[in-house]
Amino acid sequence: MQKTLILFVVLTWTIQAGFQSIDAKTLQKMQARGVPVIDIRTPAEWQQRGIIKGAHLLMFFDERGRPHVREWLEKFTQIVKDKKSPFILYCAHANRSKAVGQWLSEKLGYEKVYELKGGIEYGWRELNMPVKRLNKE
Repeated sequence: MQKTLILFVVLTWTIQAGFQSIDAKTLQKMQARGVPVIDIRTPAEWQQRGIIKGAHLLMFFDERGRPHVREWLEKFTQIVKDKKSPFILYCAHANRSKAVGQWLSEKLGYEKVYELKGGIEYGWRELNMPVKRLNKE
């Protein structure tokens, strides 16, 4: 847990120009233009609260808060092919997506990183935006 907290603090230390928070309407417009949307929550969260339709489901932190960086980056780079391509991240409340977005921008050099302000809970569901329910398996 302490390592996760340290990682979170390091990742959120500064804000890079290539990282921006956006609202739900902007997300919809960008997604309609083909910008990938990536949900970094856990599978349990996807099941419980639904997802934004068309989002790529790519868990970054597991249920215990441990990051799965190597595995995540392998899958992420299949979606986002180069560091100049825009993409949008979201999680439940924007804490994780801010940390991951800033890390991708600042440490890995991605230039057009966006995250949903307030996450799916406050930036999407609270505005009565549509969610897709996943079938329980």
